[in-house]
Amino acid sequence: MPACAITETTPGQIAVEGDLTIYDAARMKDELLARLHANSKLAVDLSGVTELDTSGVQLLLLLQREAGEANKPLQWGKHSAAVSEVLTLLNLGSTLGEPVSIVWS
Repeated sequence: MPACAITETTPGQIAVEGDLTIYDAARMKDELLARLHANSKLAVDLSGVTELDTSGVQLLLLLQREAGEANKPLQWGKHSAAVSEVLTLLNLGSTLGEPVSIVWS
């Protein structure tokens, strides 16, 4: 299984690649939160996610909650088939679906 990695594509835009599972969730938590807090807004490209489990979903929900608490816009986009399948299965399409732009005011 490929380890999860985050790359900054442009300022305020990141791409998540590899398996976003329990094996990487703890390590990815700090990095995702740091990326959120380092930018005034954040767009997250999930097209490179090859596997997603409930730990990965919890991490995405945490990032969304933290964005709301920090009043920072967060946008999810370009879901991979693996991400779309899990979000549909868990009925989270409207919460973490594509495309979603959450703007807090």
